[in-house]
Order: sequence, then structure tokens, then C-alpha cells
Amino acid sequence: MHKTSGQRDPAAAFPLAVRRDDSEDRRLANRAIAVSAAGLAATGLAELLIAVLTGSVGLLGDAIHNLSDVSTSAVVFLGFRLSRRGPTERYPYGLDRAEDLAGVGIAIVIWASAAFAGFESVRKLLNHGSTAHVGIGIAGAALGIAGNQVVARYKLTTGRRIRSATLIADARHSWLDALSSAGALAGLAAVAAGQRWGDPVAGIAVTLFICHVGYEVTTDVIGRLADGVDPDVITAAESAAGDLPGVIHAHARARWTGRILRVEVEAWVDPGLTAREADALGRQAAGAIAGRVPDMGSFTWSTRAAPEGG
Repeated sequence: MHKTSGQRDPAAAFPLAVRRDDSEDRRLANRAIAVSAAGLAATGLAELLIAVLTGSVGLLGDAIHNLSDVSTSAVVFLGFRLSRRGPTERYPYGLDRAEDLAGVGIAIVIWASAAFAGFESVRKLLNHGSTAHVGIGIAGAALGIAGNQVVARYKLTTGRRIRSATLIADARHSWLDALSSAGALAGLAAVAAGQRWGDPVAGIAVTLFICHVGYEVTTDVIGRLADGVDPDVITAAESAAGDLPGVIHAHARARWTGRILRVEVEAWVDPGLTAREADALGRQAAGAIAGRVPDMGSFTWSTRAAPEGG
């Protein structure tokens, strides 16, 4: 039976031929978060004790930032746990967005850390505060650099492997912590050279580093929540569907929900196609698009009969 011009088929979701083992991804993510939190807790506590001993605000800001990462890791862990829940009538897409909302928690912690570090640094600079046991402080800053580099590398590798924007954002956060530790180290080196202002200036520099990563993480999180997607994904999906015999024109949309890239294609097809043929065309489209967009984790297909003669 032929469709009339402009008639639209109900949307249909097709299973993908190849999908990643999501349970394994989640196991790797949870392990990365737990191991990273333990490492950062040990590093942060050591730096905090040394900061109290030396009176270094640069090291104090770095320590507080590292310890805030532990709470951040807890937020990320909660996001991963919630995203495991399947679809319900109230949440038909499941709770995959919980991972994106965890990114909001990360951004809040980063900006709070920046405010605290900045306040303490400016206060010490204005009050001409002193720094004691500089050698021990330098050792603490070096520990912060090493600890954060190891944690950042681990989380970044795991995040890229499982395609988790939240875990990658958390890795960038840890990478910045290593830079902030380097800033604290530079400030203490200046103090050792007789420049008392070196430590509070280093604290201000650490604050600026924290603000920089805060801006990047906030931008990434807002982009996800606002359904931002790489334009190349849309181009590839429309091209793959449009190249299929029987498809006159294809329009694609896509969005991320957590680590799932959901692609929707609305196709204008030959009006002579039957419903069964349009359904088979959708299955072909799912395979063709998956070949060009390997990150696709969900595919929805709907058709319209193209106007007669065009």
C-alpha cells in the first residue's frame, strides 16, 4: 500500500549490531574513581599537614583543592551509580543524565576551591605573612605534583577508553592540580631565595589555574546539558542515511545522555516504499551510520513520504 505525500511513519528504534560492554565500562569507571580518590586523599592530607606546619598559603590552597577532589570523586561515583538504573515511565531514557549532572557538582567544587585559595592568598599578601620550614614545604609541593600527575593520567586513560566526558573532565581537574602544585613549589622556591611575597603570589597563581580549569569544565558540562554535539556527527549521520537507495533526503539530530550518544534520523523516502520496506531501510541506516559514527549508542528512525516528483 502506497503512502500519501507527506505521510509520516512512527519512529522506530533499532538495535545496533555492535555495542560496548557497558557493565565493564562502569566497573572500570568505578575502580578509577575509587583508586583516584584514595590517592588524592593521601596526597591532600600530607600537603595539608605540611601547609599548617609551614604556613604556606600556596600549599594550603593546593591541599584544599586536592581534598576537594575526593568529594568530587564521590559526586562522580554517585552519578555513575544512578546512571545504572534502567528506563521507567517517569524517566523513559533512564538516568544516564546523572553523569552529566555529576559534572555540575565538579564545576561547583572547582569554583569553591578557587574562591577559598584566592581569599587566603590575598590575605597573606596584604598582611605580609611569613613561611617557615621552606624545605619541607618544597617536598610537600613535589609530592602534590607527582600524586596528581599519576591520578590524572589514570583517569584520563580510563575516561577515553569508556568515552566518559565526566571522567575526562575529572582528569583535567587533577591535571590542573599538578600545575597548581608546581605553582606552590615555585612560590616556596622564591621564599627560599629571600622573597617573602613568593608564597602568596604563588597562591594567587594557583587560584588563576583553578579558575581556568573551572571555566573549561563548566563549558563542557553546559554543552552536554544543552545537548551540544560535534557537528561532524550530524554530517556523518545525514550522509550515511542519504546515500541509501530509496532515501531522498535525511535530517539528523543527536545528543549525549551521559556516555550514550543518541542519534535520531528523519528520512524523506520514495513514496512507493511499503511500510515493510521503510522498516528494512531503517535497519540499513542503523548499520551504515554506526560505521561512520562509532560512538553511537542509540538509534531512532522515522520516515516521511517524499512529495511526488521531488
